[in-house]
Amino acid sequence: MDVLRKARSMHDVIHFEVGEPDIPPSPKVIEAMVKASIERKIHYTESLGLFALREKIAAFYQKRYQVDISPAQIVLTVGTSGAFLITYAILLNAGEKLLLTDPAYPCYKNFSYILDLQPVFVPIDKSTDYQLTVEQLKAYQNIKAVQISSPSNPIGNVYSKAALKALIEYCENQGIYFISDEIYHGLVYETTAQTALAFSNNAIVINGFSKYFGLPGLRLGWVILPPQLVRTAEIVMQNLYISAPTLSQYAALEAFDDEQHLNEIVHTYQNRRNYLYKELSQLFTIDAKPEGGFYIWTDISRYSTNSLKFSELLLEKIHIATTSGVDFGKNQTNKYIRFAYTRDIEHLKEGVERLKGFLN
Repeated sequence: MDVLRKARSMHDVIHFEVGEPDIPPSPKVIEAMVKASIERKIHYTESLGLFALREKIAAFYQKRYQVDISPAQIVLTVGTSGAFLITYAILLNAGEKLLLTDPAYPCYKNFSYILDLQPVFVPIDKSTDYQLTVEQLKAYQNIKAVQISSPSNPIGNVYSKAALKALIEYCENQGIYFISDEIYHGLVYETTAQTALAFSNNAIVINGFSKYFGLPGLRLGWVILPPQLVRTAEIVMQNLYISAPTLSQYAALEAFDDEQHLNEIVHTYQNRRNYLYKELSQLFTIDAKPEGGFYIWTDISRYSTNSLKFSELLLEKIHIATTSGVDFGKNQTNKYIRFAYTRDIEHLKEGVERLKGFLN
């Protein structure tokens, strides 16, 4: 966010740094929010969220993944950030171990620190397609919960069905909670992303409306829990924030039904991915072509082994904002930076031209 703040103070910056969708949501979503506001639907909902929206989410899982879940298992949260905090709080006690990959989305570890948990970091790289493996898991003892993301931030890789199934089966056999961050589901290209719920009813799945549905400012996420954990989550939520934003919940009721708009979003990001991957591959080493999300993880070691200084240099010299790899962990992240393709093609092209001139 420090990079974003500085970048926004400059008048001609090319933004590759922030993972915030730029494509507007379906007009139906905006209409629903305005209607709810006019009708003064501004009171608290129940802590678990509007049952009608939880029914919509359950129907979405049945249609997309052929997975049957009860709306009673779905808990609406204040963004996925709220979902992670609640999930960690009800699964782990202070001092217990949460296993994370390195690199990974930085808020995972920061949430664990807030709750006085003990994060355990497993290094991942191109040798396993940046996926956690069962063999790696076996090397760690006394793990209470495992967290993965697919598609991932910052890599954009998607766990194969076989890899996901193997991890979940191992965790179940060992009595380890399995948490799957699926916030980038929907934004997947040339492959399919399977939900963890396809392999176990005990898997805990976190998702939300900020990425695929293009509604980051609504601050609305969800977590799907085994039935026996829902009441505990409800009690924690009642104390932390009472309920997720009411107007956001009414707006989200319309997020699933405009399939043409959602398909256009995916097509747009795929075109951007294709363009930027092709261009950046000529300038940097890229370990993995992103299969989903909207990020490209680039190896800058031919130019620098200090990704923070390199990102600062790009911003200072050619007004290009990127995210330094060190934000995502310590496993060789000093030689990587992340590019986001959350702006239109013309914006990306200008950034590529500046990069080519500077690096050459």
